[in-house]
Amino acid sequence: MFDKSFHSPGLPVALPMRSIVLIGLMGAGKSAVGRRLAAQLALPFHDSDAEIEAAAGKTVADIFASEGEAAFRARERAMIAELLAGPPIVLATGGGAFMDPETRAVIGARAISVWLRATLDVLLARVRGRTHRPLLNQGDPAEILSRLSALRAPVYAEADIIVDSTEAPPDMTTETVAAAIARHAPERTIRIELPDAGYDVVIGRGLLDGAGARLAAALPSRRAVVVTDANVAQTHLPRLERALDDAGFIHDRIVVPPGEGSKSLSRFAALVEDILALKPERQTAIIALGGGVIGDLAGFAASSVLRGLPFAQVPTSLLAQVDSSVGGKTGVNSRHGKNLIGAFHQPRLVVIDSDTLATLSRRQAAAGYAEIVKAGLIADPALYEWCEAHGAALLGGDQGLQEEAIARAVAFKAQVVMADPREQAKRDGRALLNLGHTFAHAFEAETGYGEALLHGEAVAIGMVCAFDLSARLGYCDAGIVPRIAAHLDEVGLPHRIGGWNAEALLGHMQSDKKMRDGRLAFVLARGIGSAFTSREVPQEAVRATLAAYGAG
Repeated sequence: MFDKSFHSPGLPVALPMRSIVLIGLMGAGKSAVGRRLAAQLALPFHDSDAEIEAAAGKTVADIFASEGEAAFRARERAMIAELLAGPPIVLATGGGAFMDPETRAVIGARAISVWLRATLDVLLARVRGRTHRPLLNQGDPAEILSRLSALRAPVYAEADIIVDSTEAPPDMTTETVAAAIARHAPERTIRIELPDAGYDVVIGRGLLDGAGARLAAALPSRRAVVVTDANVAQTHLPRLERALDDAGFIHDRIVVPPGEGSKSLSRFAALVEDILALKPERQTAIIALGGGVIGDLAGFAASSVLRGLPFAQVPTSLLAQVDSSVGGKTGVNSRHGKNLIGAFHQPRLVVIDSDTLATLSRRQAAAGYAEIVKAGLIADPALYEWCEAHGAALLGGDQGLQEEAIARAVAFKAQVVMADPREQAKRDGRALLNLGHTFAHAFEAETGYGEALLHGEAVAIGMVCAFDLSARLGYCDAGIVPRIAAHLDEVGLPHRIGGWNAEALLGHMQSDKKMRDGRLAFVLARGIGSAFTSREVPQEAVRATLAAYGAG
C-alpha cells in the first residue's frame, strides 16, 4: 500500500552563503539598511539603481524620460542578473524590480530576498522633498505610494523574509534583518496528489508573514473568512490578517471559544450561521487558523456552507501540523462519541509555520509529539528510533528538529492519504492512522473531552495499550511495550490509564465509528513499524489490557 522504508530527507544542517536582496517601495530604507547589513556580513554592497546609472552615464530619471520605463526595466533586469551571477553580495533594488517575473526568478534562484515592509506614513516621511524619483513626480506622493503599495505588496509578499521597516533607526532595522537571515532555513513543500484535487503542504519559518501570497495563489478568489479561537486570535491572527491585507484579500474573522468543547453540533450550527451572515459567495474561502479543533470545525463548516466552500489550513499546534491539518477529515463530536459527524473536505493549501510552536505549552507540544511517534510505530522504524534519540530535544524547543519531525510525519501521512483518500481500503490503508485511537477515544469520552486528558495524551496511552494487546494476542514481542512506555515517560507523556472503569471504557468503544457488523476494529502490530488492522480481537483480551494498564 505504501513504502514502509520511506524516510523524508532532513533539513539542511547549514544554509550555504547566498546573496541578500532587499526589496520594497521607495523610502523603505533598502540602501540605508543594505550598507549596514553588508558591513555586518562582510559582503560587498551594491545598489541596482546606482549601478544602472553608472553603466548608462545618466540618472534613472533621465532614463525614464528619454527611453521610457520599459527600457529602464530591461536595463534593471540585466544588471540584477549580472550582479547576482557573481560571489555573494548585499543588493538594494529599485521598488519595481521584484515585480518583473524574470528578475524575481533570478533572485529566487540565487539569493535570499528580504522585503522591508513599511507603512504609508513612514514612506511619506522618508521620500518627502525628493525629486529624483520618477514615479513620484507624476502626482500626489501619498496617492502614488498608496496605489503602488496595493499593486506591489502581493508580489513583495513572496519574499523569503519579511521585516517591518519602522521609524526606528536604520541600525535597529539592520539588526532585525540580520537576525532573520541568521535563522532563515529553506522551506519545504510536500505535495499531496488526490484523484479529484491536489494541494501543497508548506513547512518553514516565518510563513505567517507571507501566507497571504501563498493563499492567493491557491484559492479561487481573494475573499476569505478566517476561523480561529480566542487564544490563537491574540497570538497569531494579527500576523495572518496583515498578510491577507498585503495580498489584497477582503477578509472577515470569526472567533470561537478555545478547547474541545467547540467541536460540538451547537458550535457548528452557530459557526455556519455566522459565515452565512457574511454573505459568502461560492468562491469565498474558509481559512482555519489554530489547532486541530479549529481545523476540524472550520473544515466541516466549509464542506457544508453553500454545499462546499474552498478551504485552507494554517495549523498552529504541533498536533494539527503533523496530523489533523492533512488529509481532509473534518467533523465534530456527538454525545455518542468523538468525530461521529463530519465530512471529507480536502484543503487547497496547508501552511505550517514552525514559529507558532513557540507559543505552545510543554504539555500541548508533547500531545502533538505523540502523533509523530505514532507514524514511526505504524510503518517507519527509523522514524521511531529518531524519536527516541531526539524527542526530548525536540520538545525542548530545537526548531530544526521540530521542522524535520513535522516534515517526516507529513510525508508519511501523505503517502497513506494518497493511497486511501477516504479510508475505504478493506484492510490496513488509511485506517492504520488510527493506531491507539480505539482506546484513546474511549479514554477521552470517559474524561469528558476536556483538559483532563488531551487528545495526544489519550493517543499515547492508547498506543501502549495497542502494543500490549498485540503482544497478548501473540503478534509481537512483549518486550516492545515497556520500551515504548519508557520513551513516552521520558518526554512527559502518560502511558497508563487513570483508574477508569474497564466496563465503561468498553461501552465507549462500542460507539466507535469504526464498528462494522458488530465488530470493533483495532490497529495491531507485529513489531515497531509493522502495523495492521484486525477485527478478530476477543473482548476478554481488550479487558485484560485495560486492567493491566490501570483500569478498574
